[in-house]
Amino acid sequence: MANTYNIFISHSWAYGDAYDRLLDLLNARGHFPFRNFSVPKNDPIHNAPNQQALYNAIYNQIRPASVVLIMAGVYATHSKWINYEIQIAKKEFEFQKPIIAVKPWAQTNVSTVVSQNANELVGWNTESIVAAIRKWG
Repeated sequence: MANTYNIFISHSWAYGDAYDRLLDLLNARGHFPFRNFSVPKNDPIHNAPNQQALYNAIYNQIRPASVVLIMAGVYATHSKWINYEIQIAKKEFEFQKPIIAVKPWAQTNVSTVVSQNANELVGWNTESIVAAIRKWG
């Protein structure tokens, strides 16, 4: 039986289409069982009463994940929540959660913050993404 990979996909809802396309790639890939611990768009977590509550909720989503995927578009540089997700993955657990930066489809520029904190940067290619998850997860 194949391993089931627990993944958290960091994303900005302002760029939710990239998240949806990434999820479609992973779902369409055969022989790659995974559980998605990402925060869905309609999750009440988005209505957290304050930043600490939201931080705690994101922590709880990342906790069971074996790997964190971050969309590495330049918009990520300006997202305080992606910065918090990086901080949680790297500092909040006994062992760091590996970060895989995924370069968005057809983009040449990537976020410096994300690429500097990633264990690996992969292109927008199903096999590259799956191979990185298997390697780090």
